[in-house]
Amino acid sequence: MNRFGIRLALFLLCIGTAMLGVAEPGLSQIQQPVQELTSIQALTSVGNDLVYAGSFGHGLFRSEDRGATWTRSGQGVTDPFILTLTTGKDGAIYAGTFRGGVFRSRDHGKSWQTVNTGLKHLEIKSLLSAGDTLYAGTSGGAYRLSAKGDRWSAVTTGLDDILVHTLALSSDGTLFAGTSGKGVLRFKAQSSGWVRQQQGLKDHEGMTENFIRVLTVDSEGNIYAGTFDGGVFRSGDGGLTWQPISRALPNDSIRGILFNSRGLFVATGHGIFKTVDKGKQWVPLNKGLTSMSVQVLIESGAGVLYAGTSEGAFRSDDDGRTWSSINQGLEGGESPAPFSFR
Repeated sequence: MNRFGIRLALFLLCIGTAMLGVAEPGLSQIQQPVQELTSIQALTSVGNDLVYAGSFGHGLFRSEDRGATWTRSGQGVTDPFILTLTTGKDGAIYAGTFRGGVFRSRDHGKSWQTVNTGLKHLEIKSLLSAGDTLYAGTSGGAYRLSAKGDRWSAVTTGLDDILVHTLALSSDGTLFAGTSGKGVLRFKAQSSGWVRQQQGLKDHEGMTENFIRVLTVDSEGNIYAGTFDGGVFRSGDGGLTWQPISRALPNDSIRGILFNSRGLFVATGHGIFKTVDKGKQWVPLNKGLTSMSVQVLIESGAGVLYAGTSEGAFRSDDDGRTWSSINQGLEGGESPAPFSFR
């Protein structure tokens, strides 16, 4: 199947899942559940040592020793399919789930409560903590949580019933949304609504990338967009124009992007890579990874890197040069099926 055929299939799949309120399934999710290593879809850290992991089918886990050992942490979470995690300014942990909405813990993961009032859809694709505000990207638009009354409200008009995979906030308060089918949209404070970035993200073949999985903004205000199968793009003018920077990257399926003073890191469907020259060269950082299907990549306050993969979690204490498996206690047994066909 050529790239056009693949993208058409992805487009139809995203439409179907948005209508049904489910996530994009792989073939393994449609088949009968089997015994396998825990798939880690989400990670967040608190301070130097405390880490939370969200799995697809086995719920939440907590580690107090940088992932050396894990214990279950999900009392009150009714959906074991965790898609996203974030830490609030006050230290509260938020978990976004496949079909149960948002859950919050204020007692270090001992107990969790739902925070769903105002949400139109309960499939939470992304959570973004920015100062005192929490944002959610859902299968039906972007929402903002009001501290007063714990109520969600749509950020603004223009994203109704559009699947929002990712959100990013620039230093001037501009909010960016990465979507399925509509590319990148921007909302400036005091403006009337979301505006689609019409210039588009065109790859080296001239094809426009409208399926955005990851967005992030670096310390200089550059915006990075990771696509489902078209690599990484960079914008230095607030999203008005974009340049592809991943032609030398071995894999175009982008699952995570982070940056620090040592470079730009991306998690892909076939490992982790780093660039220090804006994408001209990419260096693989996969020594010790036994699973190359990386789902999430974060950096803790202590500068430690954590990677969640389709077969467990890994930690790097040397900026990604080597990785160690950190799966003691993450074993989940047989996972329930997220949905079934009749």
